[in-house]
Amino acid sequence: MQGKQEKRPNTAKLRIHKGYLLTFAALFAIEGAIALFVHDRFIRPYVGDMLVVAVVYFFVRGIAETPTRFLPVYVFLFAAAVEISQYFHLADALGLSANNPVRIMIGSTFDVSDIGCYFIGCLALFAYERLSKHV
Repeated sequence: MQGKQEKRPNTAKLRIHKGYLLTFAALFAIEGAIALFVHDRFIRPYVGDMLVVAVVYFFVRGIAETPTRFLPVYVFLFAAAVEISQYFHLADALGLSANNPVRIMIGSTFDVSDIGCYFIGCLALFAYERLSKHV
């Protein structure tokens, strides 16, 4: 049939956004440095948790075709789900060894204050989005 367009499923499209990916890479490097070299009671447990949501956010923005208005909410829900999985010892249930990189990413210790840090980090991302639209 001519003139009639085929309906495509609503799927996410990928597109590389270099600025967002460079920001992701820089924040990922900072997170790595914090994990390896900072052993204090503030930067590593609190600032690191606030930054981790920004790492995820900038990665998604770096590969997503279009911006998602509620991406900070989705990132928060993802981070909270990972934290809650720690409460239920998901890494142990999956049989991950202590030295497995996946176990390090999933984590093994539940702490409700981590969820608060993720929330604060996501609020900062909402502020970033609002401010970046007005610049």
